[in-house]
Amino acid sequence: MFALGALMAGSGAAVLSAGTAAPSPAASTAAEASSKVRVHAVSDPRATAAFIPEPAIVRGLVERGLTALSGKTNVTAAWKVWVRPDDVVGFKVLSSPGALTGTRPAVVEALVDSLIRSGHPPAKIVIWDRQARDLKTSGFQALAQRLGVRCVATTDAGWDGLQFYESAVQGKLVFGDFEFGKGDRFAVGRRSHVSRLLTRDVTRIIPVTPILTHHSGGIYGHLLSLAFGSVDNVYRFESDPSRTEEAVPEICALDDLMPKVAFGVTDALVGQVRGDDKARLHDTIALNELRFGADLVALDVVTVADVTAARKAYPIDGERPLRTDLFINAELLDLGIAQTNRIEVSKVRP
Repeated sequence: MFALGALMAGSGAAVLSAGTAAPSPAASTAAEASSKVRVHAVSDPRATAAFIPEPAIVRGLVERGLTALSGKTNVTAAWKVWVRPDDVVGFKVLSSPGALTGTRPAVVEALVDSLIRSGHPPAKIVIWDRQARDLKTSGFQALAQRLGVRCVATTDAGWDGLQFYESAVQGKLVFGDFEFGKGDRFAVGRRSHVSRLLTRDVTRIIPVTPILTHHSGGIYGHLLSLAFGSVDNVYRFESDPSRTEEAVPEICALDDLMPKVAFGVTDALVGQVRGDDKARLHDTIALNELRFGADLVALDVVTVADVTAARKAYPIDGERPLRTDLFINAELLDLGIAQTNRIEVSKVRP
């Protein structure tokens, strides 16, 4: 399945110092098996019709995915593996591309409804992303109202002056940034402050991210969605891929982001392999699948493989391969596994 094996499989190879004996083949095999990470994939060819999700089928996929990931026999027990009664659970969605190519509300609805039915209070559940207008146009505000949960934009929640990511890369401050208006009108900033939604409210994060490409990050995956949705002054990182690849893993490593992640869900019902956030049906693939995993890096690497394989089936002359340094950098920061020979995709049977 993995099209990136030759590119990243050896990126974490150990270097033996002079005079050090190499481990035996048996020991190496055992160590490799124990260090593998598993992604649970649940699919049903009926999950979408003409690219539109079928809610009843999606609910079934969610239940199968939760029990497979948790190792429990029912959904209520599964949620207790990751969520305590006093946790405020935040479902991070990607709403800016819209409901067709962004995170699909049907997937989030199935997850939230499942959590509520497990006994978690709706008042302690939040659907969130960066901008309120995107949450509204994608249908998440209406969904939250229907389910009795909150829908919050990080820009509206405000930024925490004491929690931030600092980089030498300067960015021109815009209205809404924490430091905007505190200097002259041409002021630039080197800090990206974390939203107060995360520093003061949400205690568990569950990203739900579609398959979508991104001009500087390769894919708009779990890591990029989480990083850019959580802090201000982010436009300075998007114009240069090398800045994106460095900043995104470092932002995710902040105390209020990755350490709070329970697990991630890749919305692979439908994927777009070119075009970024512009809907391009001719570059769309219907996988009718959801993927569950505790390792966001591994989930993103599987998505990169999907996009790479789909592009090979319909090649464009001169098209450059997707960049993968972002995920290698994330592994170096111990955020997850980027080596494809250490990622196992487990197909969950009905």
